[in-house]
Amino acid sequence: MSRRVLALCLSLAALPAMAQVYTYVDAQGNRVFTDQPRPGNAKKVQLPPGNRMSTPPAAATAAPTAEAQPKPLFHYEMLRLLIPEPDATIRSTAGELIVTATSEPGLKKGHRYRLLLDGRPTGEPGPSPVFALSNIDRGTHQLAVEILDEQDRIVERTANQPFHMQRISLAQKRRIKPCATADYGQRPECPLADKPEEESSILPFF
Repeated sequence: MSRRVLALCLSLAALPAMAQVYTYVDAQGNRVFTDQPRPGNAKKVQLPPGNRMSTPPAAATAAPTAEAQPKPLFHYEMLRLLIPEPDATIRSTAGELIVTATSEPGLKKGHRYRLLLDGRPTGEPGPSPVFALSNIDRGTHQLAVEILDEQDRIVERTANQPFHMQRISLAQKRRIKPCATADYGQRPECPLADKPEEESSILPFF
């Protein structure tokens, strides 16, 4: 078989799978290939199967499962500090303060309140919305309350709320309200050691 015939065979093999190829020998003795049937001595050519590979379908991006997605945090409609009121002035010799918070709806099971004083936790979080503070320095401070879930994630947080602590000394309190006889031993600024001795009403016997 000549090179020309071989090349023609290869080109015919590349035809679409549905095309049919015929061959015959013409009057000059040449082998002819055609896709048109010819009555007489034309024969069908059995072509080898093509080696084309279909493009694999693009792998679908796996949708994240419900387990892989973080669960949405519970949402509270309202969280705020009840006591003290914003910009309140607290007068306490020992720097004591009672803080009360509230939420709507009420605290969910497993959630806890945490109070922040000047951005720092005042203690371990817990279920009680009432916090007792003491020995707060004189001056202006910021309060905020948070709700934490079971994984210590912050569910809700209030904005910082200022208050002013005025610590009055015992001497100042005594000047404002002098100690009466019944106050000694009862008021911190009126210790028994400072109670004046009572004058006896009985005259000495001569």
